[in-house]
Amino acid sequence: MKEKELENLLKEHGQEHIFEAYQKLDETGKEKLVAQIEKIDWSILAMAGHEELAQERGKLVPLSALEVSEIEKNRAQYEQIGLDSIRAGKIGAVLLAGGQGTRLGFDGPKGKYNIGRTKDMYIFERLIRNIQDVTDKAGCFVPLYIMTSDKNNDETIAFFEEKDYFGYPKDFVKFFKQEMAPSVDFQGKLYMEAPDSLSLSPNGNGGWFYSMAVTGILNDVKARGVAWLNIFAVDNVLQRIADPVFVGATLNSGCVSGAKVVRKADPEEKIGVLCLEDGRPSIVEYYEMTDEIINSREANGELSYNFGVILNYLFRVDQLEQISSQKMPVHVVEKKIPYLNENGVLIKPESPNGYKFELLVLDMIHLFENCLSYEVVRDYEFAPIKNKTGVDSVESAQALLQKNGVEL
Repeated sequence: MKEKELENLLKEHGQEHIFEAYQKLDETGKEKLVAQIEKIDWSILAMAGHEELAQERGKLVPLSALEVSEIEKNRAQYEQIGLDSIRAGKIGAVLLAGGQGTRLGFDGPKGKYNIGRTKDMYIFERLIRNIQDVTDKAGCFVPLYIMTSDKNNDETIAFFEEKDYFGYPKDFVKFFKQEMAPSVDFQGKLYMEAPDSLSLSPNGNGGWFYSMAVTGILNDVKARGVAWLNIFAVDNVLQRIADPVFVGATLNSGCVSGAKVVRKADPEEKIGVLCLEDGRPSIVEYYEMTDEIINSREANGELSYNFGVILNYLFRVDQLEQISSQKMPVHVVEKKIPYLNENGVLIKPESPNGYKFELLVLDMIHLFENCLSYEVVRDYEFAPIKNKTGVDSVESAQALLQKNGVEL
């Protein structure tokens, strides 16, 4: 991009301060900054502070789940279907691990956090052990694709190398980086984090499939003949991964996607609910729910919107390719964003000072024609680590792991 073009582009979008910073750089710095600017989707930045640009919700109705009682009746059948698919090399797993352990007071990839009490037990290690429970039973390995970010990629790979992949075969583990997105202040002005760099952060977990495609990892998926991908988050240390019963139930249902869900602990629980929106599967976040939705009940007294997602999904690869060109909603989120001030000093704010732009994997569900809502028992499969103490914390996850016989 020529300098005059750059100046006009930034002026058009009210970002003259970025051009002033650009002019102070050497050629290497200019090239780096221009490369970042060329990737900006200006239509997304225009959403900052404009809630009216957010998508309106369609007509919502409850979606029934395949409940635990029904799963148990057919467990042997589902498990056999799932194990056959795993042994045929049709199942892969994708770990979403682009985030840091900041909320745990930990300066590093979240998966490196040590949750052990009497011995070392890292989040990554626990997840690998969960996969090995399945691969030991299947007698073969499941390809594992780990999404990192610019912030933690090198450290994550080095950690896996140091720990010898926790005993999982290296040939079955591939890393790829998610896309980055710029951050802005409350007036929509781009932040910078270094003289030659915009303030960039991972663009949320919803861009994982696009990132697999642009990094070439999707070629590995196809070369191996993987037909389904199990997507899961780094922070739930109790979840079963490539779970043959879940796989078998989804395949048996004829659905093109599946979602593990838990029964809500109470109507006000802060968890996204799987339902139907305009006839297609959809997830409504807790902060989007009206009192009517929260408290609606069926004739038997059960909550109508009773099943919350735990970020463990199964997607058919050919369907992912079909929907990959469709635009997903962008979530504009207030965050604490480190930035360079006018004196070139890096400031780390103590309260939210701007917006980040994120895609969320939960929005992918609505792009699919159907989805199996698959209930799991909370105490056996849901131990999220969001905080150091209290609800959904290191402490609560440790207690649940020990309840399930895991030595810490």
